[in-house]
Amino acid sequence: MKTIGPSFIALQVSDLETSARFYTEELGLDRVAQSPPGAVVFATTPIPFALRVPSVDLSEVEHLGWGVALWLKADHPSALHDKLAEAGVAIVTPPFEGPFGLTFAFEDPDGYIITIHG
Repeated sequence: MKTIGPSFIALQVSDLETSARFYTEELGLDRVAQSPPGAVVFATTPIPFALRVPSVDLSEVEHLGWGVALWLKADHPSALHDKLAEAGVAIVTPPFEGPFGLTFAFEDPDGYIITIHG
């Protein structure tokens, strides 16, 4: 018996609709037609990505996501960086050429640090 690997990733967020709008409007993710109650699932491949209402009190946590690295692939990371910066999204790591192409990191509405690469 062994674990195969990640099959679903979700972030717990303080305001589901605000975060869903951010990920659809700013990152260009598409929602799937049907999501479970209290969640928004996006049509990402190969692993589904979702946002969900929290199962814990997020206000009790000093900073969300410490110790977790979430990387999302983009078809045009440079253009996405420019769009996010223009929208006033906090860029925490400016673009650089990394092992997976152009890479940068930003902070989402809940303070999660998300890394984008090409």
